[in-house]
Amino acid sequence: MHPAFSVIFLTTLIGVGQGLFLALYTSQLYAVVNVLPVQDPHNFYGLGSLLALLFLVGGLVASFFHLGRPERAWRSAAQWRTSWLSREVIVLPAFMGLTALYGTIHYFDLNPTLFTFSGAFTVDLSLLVGGINTLLAFTLFFCTAMIYACIKFLQEWATPLTVVNYMLLGSASGFTLATAFAAYVGSDLVTFYGAWAIIITLAAFVTRSASLLRNARIKYRSSLRSAIGIRHARIEQKSRGFMAGAFNTREYFHGASGRSFRSIKWLFLVLVFPLPVMLLSAGLGSGLFAILAFAFLVQYLGLIAERWFFFAQANHPQNLYYQTV
Repeated sequence: MHPAFSVIFLTTLIGVGQGLFLALYTSQLYAVVNVLPVQDPHNFYGLGSLLALLFLVGGLVASFFHLGRPERAWRSAAQWRTSWLSREVIVLPAFMGLTALYGTIHYFDLNPTLFTFSGAFTVDLSLLVGGINTLLAFTLFFCTAMIYACIKFLQEWATPLTVVNYMLLGSASGFTLATAFAAYVGSDLVTFYGAWAIIITLAAFVTRSASLLRNARIKYRSSLRSAIGIRHARIEQKSRGFMAGAFNTREYFHGASGRSFRSIKWLFLVLVFPLPVMLLSAGLGSGLFAILAFAFLVQYLGLIAERWFFFAQANHPQNLYYQTV
C-alpha cells in the first residue's frame, strides 16, 4: 500500500496524546491510594493535559490533508453503525473534549469532592472525568487500529496484533513524553514514568516483532491462479496492458526499492525500541531533561518510520495484476 503521511502523522500524534493522558491519569490514581505523591494540579495536570491536547489537535489537523473535500468531513461520522472510521471520527473529538475538561478542572481548581470510600480515599470531579476519558482513550486506540485490522484481504493487517501494537506503541510514546515532561516541571515522578516507559516499550518490541515474524510467514490466499481461474503450474505476466500511471498504481504501491524497504524496517526497530530505552535509562540516572526529551524525539521519529512500514507492508491483492510495468 502507499503510505499517506497525513495518516501517519494522524495515528502517531494522537497516539502520543492518548499515551500522555493515560500517564497523567495513572499517576493521579496512584496518588489517590497514597502510592505516589500528589502533584500540583496547575503546573502538572493542567499543563500536561494541554500538552496532550496539542498533540491530539496536531493529529486532527493532519487528518484533513487526507480528505479530498475537507468541507464534507462531518459526513465521515454518518456510518458509525458499520464503519470503524466513523467511530474513530466520533470518539476522537469526544476524547479531545474530555482531555480539555480534565485539564481545565485541574488548572482552575474546579475540582469538588463527589464522594468518599470508607474515609480511605476521595473521588473528586477530575477523577471521574479522567476515568471516563480513559475508557475513551482505549476505545480510540481500538477504533483506529480496527480500521486496518478489519480488512481481511490485507492479511498483514488482519490480526489482533494490529490492535495491541497501536495501543502499546501509543502508550510507550506517551509515557516517554511524560517522563520528559515530569523532568521539565521538576516533578518527582520521573522515575515512575521512566520505568513504565521502558516496560511498555519492551512489551511493544515483543508484540511488534511478533507481527513482523507473522507477516514474514504469511501464506497468501490469492494468487495468479485464483485471480484468473487457471490452474496451470506456471503462469507468467508480461504486461499489465498499459504504460501510463493510474490510481491503482499510485495508491497500492509504496514505490520504495527492496533495499530501502528493508532499511526502514531496521531503522524503526532501532529508533523505537533499544535507543529510547538506553536514553531513558541514562536520563533516569542523570535526571537531565535534555536526554529524556531526546529519547522522546528519537522514539517519535522511529514511530513515523514504523507507521510508514506498517502501511507499506500491506500487499493488496490487486497487485497481482498491476505488478508488471
